[in-house]
Amino acid sequence: MYGSDLKALERFYCDVFGLELIMRGGDRLTALRCGHSTLLLFNPELTREKGQIPEHGADGAGHFAFIIESDERGAWRDHLARHHVAIEREIEWDEGGASLYVRDPAGNSVELAPPSIWGGLGRSLIDSIDGQPTNRAIRKTQ
Repeated sequence: MYGSDLKALERFYCDVFGLELIMRGGDRLTALRCGHSTLLLFNPELTREKGQIPEHGADGAGHFAFIIESDERGAWRDHLARHHVAIEREIEWDEGGASLYVRDPAGNSVELAPPSIWGGLGRSLIDSIDGQPTNRAIRKTQ
């Protein structure tokens, strides 16, 4: 995800979603642990400069999703309210479940999606981490 204030993005994703800092690469990059994956936060202006990694960058709001269990939606609503994060939209899906949409400090759209969407892909993602240590943020809301 891209945003010019990496410190604000780091605070947001760590405080609200329970992600853990892996490393900071100056003002260019912050890497956060997200379960068995990584969320990379980039300053788009600095990533357009030549360096070891090929240049890249994006302008405007990006979008990505975290998968949550459908029965966790109410707890997430409460958790977001405690962190003063407004729910921008809630969408009910034909295949079941609903997504909550919020904005990060850079204006990126963050979706909390049910496991039923994308042909049930979310269910297989959740099942792949069952019983393994993760930092599922919902546990921090209880």
